[in-house]
Amino acid sequence: MRLSPASLALMLLAAHAACTAAPKPASKAASEHQFGVIGHSFSNGGGEPLLEQSLAKTRGAGLAFVVATGVKSAKEPCSDMLYAHRRAMFDDARPPVIVVPAASDWAECKNSGGRLVGIERLNRLRELLYAEDGAPAEQPLMLARQSANGKFRSYAENAHWSVGNVLYATVNLPSNNNHYRSEAGRNSEFEDRAVANRFWLSRLFALARRKKVDALVLFSEGNPKVLSDEPGLLARLGRSSGTQDGFAAPRRQIVTLAAQFEGKVLLIDTAPVANGSEPTIAWRGNLGHVSIGARAVHVHVAPRGETLFRIEQP
Repeated sequence: MRLSPASLALMLLAAHAACTAAPKPASKAASEHQFGVIGHSFSNGGGEPLLEQSLAKTRGAGLAFVVATGVKSAKEPCSDMLYAHRRAMFDDARPPVIVVPAASDWAECKNSGGRLVGIERLNRLRELLYAEDGAPAEQPLMLARQSANGKFRSYAENAHWSVGNVLYATVNLPSNNNHYRSEAGRNSEFEDRAVANRFWLSRLFALARRKKVDALVLFSEGNPKVLSDEPGLLARLGRSSGTQDGFAAPRRQIVTLAAQFEGKVLLIDTAPVANGSEPTIAWRGNLGHVSIGARAVHVHVAPRGETLFRIEQP
């Protein structure tokens, strides 16, 4: 088929326009997003009604996921029935919910004879809450759990996932001084978990570097105080008071690995907020930290904006 000069000119102009057109911007949904964080709802007299209220506020909010810390208060029973009931609440939530275990969920649990059974209860909690590789929801969020590694099959509560170009992960660092026990022969849980967490943090930062993500966000219950001016002073104060700083090792590791990472590193925990003020993110270089206490907040993530993370009230 022969084309007239006019038709050929029109075709060439169309092809040139297609080649020189501005590239389509990256999908906003794949980069800019929001997630929710529900602090330890069972602190300060809170309970199931507060958790229900916080979960209700996440529905229809357009959140990519929600991280909730803890399933019970220290005064509630450490029973399978209660664990299963709270699991059902998270299952019914609309955005995917990832649960970070709290010290009150297991650490001080006792049997009918008054003997501490924290390790047994933690293992049972892992079976009931972390058996699947996804966060329950209408559109599950696929998680990679540390338990997939044969050496750390018990540590299913440590998980990572991605949204856009941000890597998110949970780390089991409970608020009761990372469950460090000063009594002789009572520290096996702390020591074993320290090994697992050290491996886990190394893997997370290696993955973040390999994928060249914009940021790595870590969620825990306890506050490792990564922005402390004098972490060595914290350790010395702990020794002088007869209590070792249970967060010393993960703090040193996070600070060291963050210094070797080009992106941002943000730690979010549920330690009480000083003076009851609103939670704000503090930064030192590329390392950021915020404690939210028992609050529920939304965090807006804008990788291409001036502010990467912005805390908002639901």
